[in-house]
Amino acid sequence: MISDTVCIAGVGHAAPSKVQANSEILKAFPDRTEDEIVRLTGIRERRFAGDDESATDLAVIAVQHALTQAGMKAEQIDGIIMATLIPDQPVPAMASDLARRLRIPRVLAFDLNAACSGWLYALEVGRSFIVSGTAKNLIVVTAELLSRITNPQDHETAFLFGDGAGAAILTNGAGGHRLHRVGLSGDADQFEAIQRKGGGARMPWPVAEDGHAEHFYLQMNGTSVFKHAVIGFAEQIEQTLVRQNLKPEDIAWIVPHQANERILKAVSKRVGIPYDKFVVTIGKYGNTSAASVSMALGWAAEEGIFADGDKIIFCSVGAGLTFAGGLLEW
Repeated sequence: MISDTVCIAGVGHAAPSKVQANSEILKAFPDRTEDEIVRLTGIRERRFAGDDESATDLAVIAVQHALTQAGMKAEQIDGIIMATLIPDQPVPAMASDLARRLRIPRVLAFDLNAACSGWLYALEVGRSFIVSGTAKNLIVVTAELLSRITNPQDHETAFLFGDGAGAAILTNGAGGHRLHRVGLSGDADQFEAIQRKGGGARMPWPVAEDGHAEHFYLQMNGTSVFKHAVIGFAEQIEQTLVRQNLKPEDIAWIVPHQANERILKAVSKRVGIPYDKFVVTIGKYGNTSAASVSMALGWAAEEGIFADGDKIIFCSVGAGLTFAGGLLEW
């Protein structure tokens, strides 16, 4: 019988060197305070890419870290799946540029957009490819430069987003960290809760005099997102427990999308898993969309907080809305 699990042989993450503290963003909001921002979001700072940095630059670094941890060379890779909501350019796929940069131009390579759930969607696609025999060794990577599409004058979003990248090497090896099937779902009735209307075929160019410039920034209905995110995160954790025949006390760690600290604390209460079991990096990296789960995993692996055999649940809610949740056995 063919196993439905695959090996995560190595993980890595990368962040720009430029630190953007809350105090810098607060200059545009004189009626708000540092304490208020931390209380509402849990974010104290985030990383912003410099003008000369691209998302692919960060992806290369994250992948190199993951390859090193896996003890593998880029030449052993036969596919790249890139999850991002803001590629460096729309065409060709950012994954193709990454393949060129890694000097493995003949591999399968494509981009995937499931917003903040993107990396988990990409993990499931990669897992399926390996189980089916489409590939043996895959890079599943994400990179986001959300600073480029965040409105610094929008009190709903200005403090939330940051830049970063994360990667994992998936293989058909028998050992290593075992990735189980990732559950994927969504709620398209909440399509308008988080969106960026501009930049696509419907509105390809910003025309400021028409009052549409704001559509090229990320927009969010914070109240709606909070409500549906708490429910969505909790459902993904609970469904993963049922699918894997586990109980909350069996779980060593939750590695969630770093949406908002208040959301994660509400999820912790809802599912009955202590908050100190949640890997939380939002305080220093902010919300990095599709990159956040991979960055949190990469950071935790580097810090050595996982022990052999730990059962780790991934979970995410993203624009769309998209939902994802799954189990990793360390």
